[in-house]
Amino acid sequence: MTRDKDIENDKESFRDHLTTVSKEGKRNWIFPQKPSGRYYAARNIVAVILLLFFFSAPFIKINGQPLLLLNILERKFVIFGMAFWPQDLHLLVFGALSIVIFIVLFTAVFGRLWCGWACPQTIFMEMVFRRIEYWIEGDRGQQIRLNKAPWNWTKIWKKTLKQGIFFGLAFIISNLFLAYIIGVDELYTIVTDPPSEHLGGLSAMIIFSGVFYGVFAFLREQVCHFICPYGRMQSVLLDNNSINVMYDYVRGEPRGKVAERNDVGGKATLEDLGLSPESDYGYGDCIDCKQCVRVCPMGIDIRNGTQLECVHCTACIDACDDVMDKIDKPRGLIRYSSEDAIKEGKKKILTPRVAGYSGILVVLLAIFVTLLSMRPDTETSILRQPGTLYQTLPNNQYSNIYEIKAINKTFDAIDYEVRLRQPEGELVELGDINTVPAQGSAQGRLLVKLSGNQLTESNTELVFDIYANGNKIETVTSGFIGPGSQEN
Repeated sequence: MTRDKDIENDKESFRDHLTTVSKEGKRNWIFPQKPSGRYYAARNIVAVILLLFFFSAPFIKINGQPLLLLNILERKFVIFGMAFWPQDLHLLVFGALSIVIFIVLFTAVFGRLWCGWACPQTIFMEMVFRRIEYWIEGDRGQQIRLNKAPWNWTKIWKKTLKQGIFFGLAFIISNLFLAYIIGVDELYTIVTDPPSEHLGGLSAMIIFSGVFYGVFAFLREQVCHFICPYGRMQSVLLDNNSINVMYDYVRGEPRGKVAERNDVGGKATLEDLGLSPESDYGYGDCIDCKQCVRVCPMGIDIRNGTQLECVHCTACIDACDDVMDKIDKPRGLIRYSSEDAIKEGKKKILTPRVAGYSGILVVLLAIFVTLLSMRPDTETSILRQPGTLYQTLPNNQYSNIYEIKAINKTFDAIDYEVRLRQPEGELVELGDINTVPAQGSAQGRLLVKLSGNQLTESNTELVFDIYANGNKIETVTSGFIGPGSQEN
């Protein structure tokens, strides 16, 4: 009875403190045991695919353009070979909203599956940096002993080697990260030219390297605990039907170590206790071996229920399945499931909330695809030159001066032409804007002459047709100010 009460107190005490912080407020360093099992093997395959994509994407080009380019500095974005400009902000807004709603929907159904299987933080930390740590310092017990050992030669060279490799990897990752922002060609120029010619780029490399090194060498799980907002979002997105890494407390409780079960069996038979042969002397399937705790990279006990710190890495599932195999119990004491599925045996994914999120996502995606299909290859603005009025010309003619700016969103230069469709008049180019470079812009000025007989109002609408390589691609309107108006 006393032990059951102690177990219950332990199960609730996790709410009062963080496993990564000691009572004195100091950092509790997490030494997770090296995982193994079917889920870990599957995660390895996913990690290899994602790492190959990350390291190769900056070098992949489509029609001479990068596969992905997020040049925030120059406000130029290339996503899967398609260029986006600030003028496409509405597309980016609907695209971003679609991604946010998808994350909300995905989390409501599958919890933090993204965190454990595809998040760059987890991929690099668990599949790259942690593996190097196992290779140099050994498994959990060896790492703990090395950390407690005095600074002898073995500890010095192991720690130095590990940190040196960590920083080298962080430097490589930071360079690739920078390539996604400025492009691999610009990065190559920065690397090969003298540092004095690219102080800004060199500073960015150093800053990124320091950040990545600090994250993977020191912050580690703290990023998921305190910095990443996704974990905090989880608390409002999950419900009892969400699929998470769950401990089957119905099957596992009450816990009892193997020695305790044998002790009970030695004192009384199942018949004496009034128990069936399947009851295991009244204990659940959990033998309280704590293997699920030892392998957890977040330092939590999954048996305490769903927690914000859990990233669904499935290490506890593999560890528990291995223990169940050894004691001849069925696998799945810890598994992907939901609260209602464990407590009541009900499995329900399509809930009203999930249906609502799905409907919103479909609408946003429909709008995004429609706008994307209607996006023109060029964008032209023709505005009357600020601060000027109309000019009076001989033979009852009047003129206005316009500023024109053309943006070419394609990857090829275009032959550009502006024609005045209506009303009939004369268009005079005041600057060369016959060619717009690929992924560039051009600007100039236009002079429009109209007869006074056509100016029935003080502000007459002009309609311009825009031609690229001889084909009409766009129609732009502007206003013509005539006599009787003093507007700018």
